[in-house]
Amino acid sequence: MAPSAIEQQIPIEKATIKSWSRPAPTNEKLDWAPLVEIDLSRFDEPGGKEDLAKQLYDAVTRVGFWVVVGHGLDDERILRQFSIGNAFFKENLEEKRSFECNFAEGEYFGYRENSRWIGETGVKDNIEMLNIPKAIPEWDDVPKHRIVRQNYDEIASFHRDLFDKVVRKLFVLMAIILELPEDHLVQAHAYDKRSDDHLRYMIYNTRTQEEWDKAQGYTKGGHTDFGSLTLLFSQNVAGFLKSTIHRVVTPPRDQIDIPRLGLLYFCRPGDDTVMRTVPSPLLERLGLLTEEDKSQSKPAPTGTEYVRARVRDVHHKTVIDRRENTSFEFKGLKVPNYYK
Repeated sequence: MAPSAIEQQIPIEKATIKSWSRPAPTNEKLDWAPLVEIDLSRFDEPGGKEDLAKQLYDAVTRVGFWVVVGHGLDDERILRQFSIGNAFFKENLEEKRSFECNFAEGEYFGYRENSRWIGETGVKDNIEMLNIPKAIPEWDDVPKHRIVRQNYDEIASFHRDLFDKVVRKLFVLMAIILELPEDHLVQAHAYDKRSDDHLRYMIYNTRTQEEWDKAQGYTKGGHTDFGSLTLLFSQNVAGFLKSTIHRVVTPPRDQIDIPRLGLLYFCRPGDDTVMRTVPSPLLERLGLLTEEDKSQSKPAPTGTEYVRARVRDVHHKTVIDRRENTSFEFKGLKVPNYYK
């Protein structure tokens, strides 16, 4: 969809973005899981990548979550992105609906409204989100909301730096773990090639404790994301050598009345990536490659085809259905949807 003539020709006065600050930490004693810290400031040191890959091995194969530090993105810049996202969610509904996700086609760019019902609970989904594609020529015609247009250079620069400073380096470490050429996974997710990568502003609107109880009882399983790597700011970074099962839980009692604002980056395999098992010597030694995997001859969808099929399967509906112990299959690829 091309921008309208009005959008192309009439400049819009840039609105002031009110600074957003992180809420105070909870005072409740929670059961925190210890996570590996990957210090990317060591990446370019002699032997640094190899040492970091050793540290990452357990996290990516067993846990699926880890924390990235030393990435070079200062906190002021990160908070600025939270502020832009917060400003978007305060826009009127008409503006937010001006460009909505096209779930019928499995497309996730644009605004997702919190309009779906959660099974038969009588409770609605409380998540709103805005997904912004990477700034490449292939996505120039994707519509942009007012706040995105006004701050696009800043958003696009942040988007690119996330890939270069974090995602690219993590893919190199994963390739080392899998004993592949260092650029193997980077090339499969090349930033300048067409894919459904996106920066996401997301907000969990408040619920009563009773509403949380009903919703959690219905969606007690969990889910895996649709792409290859998810960055979650101010919380954890999740990776997908082990596809990480995760879910949102009821906030602590002293934070239940605070909307939870999220900033995320989703990296997804694209048009030029065929969804086959990588030819990893490590996987072969572990007996995880079939003869079909080794031949690389089995027909398979592209990354974009597969991701959009999963998006369509999950999101093109008005009611969130119960999905524990089910799986999704597309052109020979199969993945569990939700877990108990």
